[in-house]
Amino acid sequence: MPALTERDTKKIFIALAVYLASLFAANTLGLKIMPFILGLHVSVAVFSFPFVFLTTDVIGEIYGKKMAKLFVLAGFIATSLFVLYSFLSLALPWDTAGEWVHPAYNTVFGISLRIAIASLVAFAIAEYQDVISFFFFRKWFGETNFWIRSNLSNLWSQFLDTILFMVIAFAGVYPTPVLIRIIITWWLFKVAMGFVYTPLSYAGLWFFRNKASA
Repeated sequence: MPALTERDTKKIFIALAVYLASLFAANTLGLKIMPFILGLHVSVAVFSFPFVFLTTDVIGEIYGKKMAKLFVLAGFIATSLFVLYSFLSLALPWDTAGEWVHPAYNTVFGISLRIAIASLVAFAIAEYQDVISFFFFRKWFGETNFWIRSNLSNLWSQFLDTILFMVIAFAGVYPTPVLIRIIITWWLFKVAMGFVYTPLSYAGLWFFRNKASA
């Protein structure tokens, strides 16, 4: 990992903020599903979660595998704390003044807690797998063709993440046929979004390389 300047450190913190915000947006907002083509369904988290994998790829490309793994560790710790805080908030008693929101709160955040637990399991496997596969393809392709390496690593890691996350988070919440359709469409849509976000990844590479050399 290259030596970090003060400007590097500031930009890494900004990238970490984007990474964690995207992760928590997926965990808390991902309960909502919307209609998709051919009668299929997709979670709204498909718009935020690809940034999680994109960020680790960009950070890993510039600062190496150790920094990318540090981002994954930060996400794992943050999600673990979210699970702990969720358990605490759901267990504490309600005041009568807040009873108007009690059922909806427990329903939404009770499921969000399950989503966070699912995210932890998916993190333990898929995110580290993404970092490992990204650097595997980097050895294979060399330091060129970042978009190929990034999308190939995301293709497999997003598949693992989607299956693990959706089954743990939503099995029994949605009917099995709906859940299968969500898994298939979410995975394909996330992979497609990875291609769509490719220009953003190159913008990120330029941004960090520009600051790294400053």
